[in-house]
Amino acid sequence: MTHSAHAPARPSTRSRRVATGLAIVGLFLPLVWADAVGAAGAGPAAWLLPVALVLAAGAAAELGAILGACGPAPRRSLLVAGCVAAPAAAALGSGAFRVPGAAGQPLESVGWAAAATVAALVLAAGVEIAGYRPGDGSLGRLTGTALGLSAVGLPLGFLVGLRLLGTMGSDGVRNVPGIVPLVALVAAAKTGDVFAYLVGSQWGRHRMAPVVSPGKTWEGAAGSILGAVVASWIVLVPLRGTLDGAAAGAAGPLGGWLLHGVAVGAAGILGDLAESLVKREAGVKDSGTTLGALGGALDLVDSLLFAAPTAWLLWMVPYRS
Repeated sequence: MTHSAHAPARPSTRSRRVATGLAIVGLFLPLVWADAVGAAGAGPAAWLLPVALVLAAGAAAELGAILGACGPAPRRSLLVAGCVAAPAAAALGSGAFRVPGAAGQPLESVGWAAAATVAALVLAAGVEIAGYRPGDGSLGRLTGTALGLSAVGLPLGFLVGLRLLGTMGSDGVRNVPGIVPLVALVAAAKTGDVFAYLVGSQWGRHRMAPVVSPGKTWEGAAGSILGAVVASWIVLVPLRGTLDGAAAGAAGPLGGWLLHGVAVGAAGILGDLAESLVKREAGVKDSGTTLGALGGALDLVDSLLFAAPTAWLLWMVPYRS
């Protein structure tokens, strides 16, 4: 996310980012459709889970490399495996994923994701204990692993849990999970990213966090919140029935589309700033080059990492029974 306080981005840079972004959307939307309609008889999250696992692996590997630039690097294989295990456990532990037509229980998915995260941390600690040598950086490696597991793996577990969350209907019966909670999250967070970039690069003047990320501005942040609110309204009001069909009458998130947009938008900004803090400390600009002008996998998901648990809470808290 860019909230530039300097000159507007060069047209070539902007066009490359737009082209890459459109390509990602073009690949993502068919998977959303397939997951929503249960193409080929697949259940909820079956089509989208591989995307979450690939993003988890890529983001974890990039974060490990960034942390290695400013201290002892986490053991890459353990970090990647743990970050992949969390969203995988969120799916495999959910009855809605395993049993066709089952309702999604609020705490089931994220409970398994949390358990996988703790198990990965315990394994990482065991490895460090077994091979400990004074002064070899074991504490730094373990700390970096804990950061990666809690900041990448577990939030992506919440993301999967959001897809498998069955909201409560007006009759008091929990619905089969619909696609709307996940689509609303991704639409709000990524539209916020786009608005932040467009507004910040054009009108950004007042720096928001000059030491952590000099390019981000309050104007860009305001644009991000606006974009997230607009996207939340579009998904949760006019598109709700189209996306979820019979489940469209189910309850919405706490506070409706407005609170959803503001909370998810703000969480997305904080997630982006948190990644900027890590990159600033390590002295790197982008997390990777996998996505060309957009950077790496971590750059793609940074705004989702804090936004996913936020959105999950908004959907879960009022209907947790």
